[in-house]
Amino acid sequence: MRDFHLPGRSPVIAANGLCATSHPLAAKTAVEMLERGGNAMDAAIAAGVLLGICEPQMTGIGGDCFVLYTLPGSNEVHALNGSGRAPAEADAAQLRQRGESNVPLYGADAVTIPGAIDAFCHLSETVGTAGLDAILAPAIRYAEAGVPVAPRVAFDWARETEKLKGAARDYYLIDGKAPQVGQNFRAPGQAEVLRRIAKQGRDAFYTGEIAEDMLRALNDLGGVHRAEDFAAVAATPATPVAGPYKGIEVVEHPPNGQGATALLLLNILDQFDIAGMDPFGAERIHIEAEATKLAYDARNRFLADPNHTTRLDHMLSGETAQRLAALIDPRRAMASPAALSEQVHKDTVYVTVVDRDGMAVSLIYSIFHGFGSGIASEKFGILLQNRGAGFTLEEGHANELKGGKRPMHTIIPGMIREKGKVIMPFGVMGGAYQPCGHARFASNLQDFGMDVQSAIDAPRAFSDQGVLKVERGYPDAIRAQLSDMGHKVEIPDVALGGAQAILMRPDGMLEGASDPRKDGCALGY
Repeated sequence: MRDFHLPGRSPVIAANGLCATSHPLAAKTAVEMLERGGNAMDAAIAAGVLLGICEPQMTGIGGDCFVLYTLPGSNEVHALNGSGRAPAEADAAQLRQRGESNVPLYGADAVTIPGAIDAFCHLSETVGTAGLDAILAPAIRYAEAGVPVAPRVAFDWARETEKLKGAARDYYLIDGKAPQVGQNFRAPGQAEVLRRIAKQGRDAFYTGEIAEDMLRALNDLGGVHRAEDFAAVAATPATPVAGPYKGIEVVEHPPNGQGATALLLLNILDQFDIAGMDPFGAERIHIEAEATKLAYDARNRFLADPNHTTRLDHMLSGETAQRLAALIDPRRAMASPAALSEQVHKDTVYVTVVDRDGMAVSLIYSIFHGFGSGIASEKFGILLQNRGAGFTLEEGHANELKGGKRPMHTIIPGMIREKGKVIMPFGVMGGAYQPCGHARFASNLQDFGMDVQSAIDAPRAFSDQGVLKVERGYPDAIRAQLSDMGHKVEIPDVALGGAQAILMRPDGMLEGASDPRKDGCALGY
């Protein structure tokens, strides 16, 4: 139990259903959907789509999603890959010939075809019960009427506006400026898009006037996207990957997501007596930072489009973890590995919902960098992701940009099983930080016995491209110790990620937690 003398928040306990996410209106919408008889999938999609209006710098219908979910009465975890592909004519060789060493972040070359809407429509039809019209109604209403801009949203919005170009500046600025806390943000063009999807399904988005609007925006900027690329979008079921840690099993979405990185990181940490360390001490941060360097280096070598990922078993083997752990000096930082194959970002939203029947949903949804590519369609104001910047231009690499491929993705939903039973959907936002965040969350639970909210609240550190970022939740003495070990230590400008989780307790109650680093909450009934 937390110390009630100190600032903090308690877990939220509910009996019939619960949602945890990064904006209160989305959590409220999910709970209302449950109260009206919808299931956890209906509620998660309703909340997710609304987050595109509440947090447009983080996500939207021009982005991608990944989903893990269970069905009532079952502990089998299903995965759906809602990530889009590069247009058929995309080719890394063309960018190399132009002198590029990375996919340019804020141009049409970085725009992969949005996959989330197809995934949401598929899940509504195959798993949900409420129907698309009911699921999308809250987002349509708020897009028309507007949403007051929340404090963390305003903070992020102001940091990202220089990326907006053309029509995007008209749609995502108010009087040419980032909105202030409490200002009303409206998106009537997106409301019309969602109305059409509610009536006609995914084809309303991927064919006809809406697709043509997105295509014009891309082709006018030199994009090689074609109508056929949009029409061909299809979410694909996948088989999750999983690994043990100290009595639990962590379940992750398979590649092209980076969930396997979290499992490798946990396998490396399992070679050390983490539980014997101070949970808030320099020793733990150091071991985690060194393990992160090694796990992310493996990620950059192996993870890619599922049809191009060939070394997954090697990456997740116990022998690999043991060999990597042996490279770690408990007292001295190693040199940083090769640069990330994806370009670092921090912008994502995550939703988790559990309903009265025990269906659990773990859904993550993103446009990659803040405001994605910065490109919005002229008529409807659909902001397009820059997920193609997750490709590498290195010739012959598994994650090399090619037409029709999915890029290596940073966003990863998670679940935890214990003794074969699903006990917790969870997610940690924060771009490249996410695998490290998953591993730290699991370690907080298992090594230090923290409750769900405390495991989220605890301070974070992240070894990121040669810099060890240590949140202000740690004292300066800890940073000094880490510097003495050879780390280049900085306090990050922005808190590391955000997280939500729901514990499905043995007594049947639900215990939800939401990260104070965001505006959101856990809410149940």
